[in-house]
Amino acid sequence: MKLYVSPRAPSPRRVLMFLVEKQINGLELVNVDLNAQEHKTVEYRAKSPLARVPALELDDGRVLTETRAICTWIEGRYPEPNLMGHSAEERAFIEMADRRMEWYFMLPLANAIRHTHPGLAPLEQPQFPDFGRSQVTKARETAAWLDAELQRQPWVAGDRFTIADITAFCTVEFARLAHFKPADEGLQALQAWRDKVAARPSARV
Repeated sequence: MKLYVSPRAPSPRRVLMFLVEKQINGLELVNVDLNAQEHKTVEYRAKSPLARVPALELDDGRVLTETRAICTWIEGRYPEPNLMGHSAEERAFIEMADRRMEWYFMLPLANAIRHTHPGLAPLEQPQFPDFGRSQVTKARETAAWLDAELQRQPWVAGDRFTIADITAFCTVEFARLAHFKPADEGLQALQAWRDKVAARPSARV
């Protein structure tokens, strides 16, 4: 199997952290240079038609794209240690938390960075700086809500580390490009949680 990734991009990092947490080794990693537009080549689009990373090429030639789908496949193949829930009820609540992180925290910050950071102009044409700045405001609202959640529970989805923590952590780390740091925002619970996740081996990928 081959996993197509891109250094520093948050979504591939989510899958790489997931693999480390699962203690899975041996996947062939293929780096896709986004700045060189390698994700838009005919060869890569044959694997990922929408020109996105990550992408997991299975041994039978089929290709899975979308971070959540790739992690679902990995979890099904390697169920322990469990990161997405054991029962249907637990899976639903963990997915809810993960989707909240993806849609209301990661997506706004990604839009903010893609539309305001000059280094990402080649990847986002045209850029709309006003839109980007408005997305930081939305992300801050989610961050404040998350800080309150983490004041009453140790992890994003409840009492244990899950895929939702991976998504949130990759978001917080990527948010530095938007000059967003929890401690600077007065979000002490979010900062303490971030530091706790950063101490895990998976955070080093």
